[in-house]
Amino acid sequence: MKHICVLPGDGIGPEVVESAVAVLKAVTDDLQFEYAEIGQSALKKVGSTMPDETLELLRKCDSSLFGAITSSESLGEASPVLRFRKELDLFANLRPVKNYVNLAGRPSIDVVIVRENTEGLYTQNEQYDDKGVTTLRRVTRAASERIVRFAIDYSLKNARKSICCVHKSNVLRASDGLFVSIFRELMASEGRVLEAREQLVDSAAMKLVNSPHEFDVIVTLNLYGDILSDVAAGTAGGLGFAPSGNIGRVYSVFEPAHGSAPDIAGEGAANPTATILAGAMMLDHLKMRNEAVSIRQAVKSTYDSGHLTTDIGGRHGSRSFTDHVIGRLKRGDS
Repeated sequence: MKHICVLPGDGIGPEVVESAVAVLKAVTDDLQFEYAEIGQSALKKVGSTMPDETLELLRKCDSSLFGAITSSESLGEASPVLRFRKELDLFANLRPVKNYVNLAGRPSIDVVIVRENTEGLYTQNEQYDDKGVTTLRRVTRAASERIVRFAIDYSLKNARKSICCVHKSNVLRASDGLFVSIFRELMASEGRVLEAREQLVDSAAMKLVNSPHEFDVIVTLNLYGDILSDVAAGTAGGLGFAPSGNIGRVYSVFEPAHGSAPDIAGEGAANPTATILAGAMMLDHLKMRNEAVSIRQAVKSTYDSGHLTTDIGGRHGSRSFTDHVIGRLKRGDS
């Protein structure tokens, strides 16, 4: 039995997490779910967006499933997402993007973006003075080596053929230059069977829109990976189709790449696909590969049969779409 920490969060977070948990329960009896508070809902109840009890449960469980939070400058504390990434040392952000529905005018895409998750501009190290604000961007050899090795290991285990290092070393010669040099070193020594490619980040963004088939696995720095994964998700149909995993040596948290969408919260209109697929990623991580494959096949089959969610012009909301996925899993016709 695997213990799963569930963090519904804010906005549509509870709705999409409810869908994902229902799908997980339909595919296996080997998960036990334990719930904790995070975000605005936690702030209202216990006075903190990241209670100590939540961090304790994250550490205790085998993995975690997270919904979304509503960010606010008035909260007066660091982002709880950035906090749990730091405290649990979730150094790798894994974002696979793939077509689950055929949309007119959208090219085929099957790319995995591996993003360094602990440094760069996302440390929130900002200093004010009378002239403005200075933000520290730190790139270390240790973190760069770790994320490139993760990308190589992932690619080899998942039969991927190439890794593209995305950067901006033509401008940021020292920091991005360090990242690129480490990529070259490790690909030459540890990733020799993989094709090594390099691309400037602005050019990579364009190609993810126009010719995403050129990419297989992308490894990149924190900010670039965050932006590029959303660009790629747009090619696949939107953030409603974009799962994400935060992975470390010990701990892991899986989530949709989208936000809390408070404007549609409670309406039952949110697309739960990204969170359902995040649940499948979690099963992969827990070595429950067959169950993960079944979920992905059921999602694809649901879309192929014409059951489209409202965000792509269909009529199915969160619960209706989820029911169709679960029905396919129970019938075994995914």
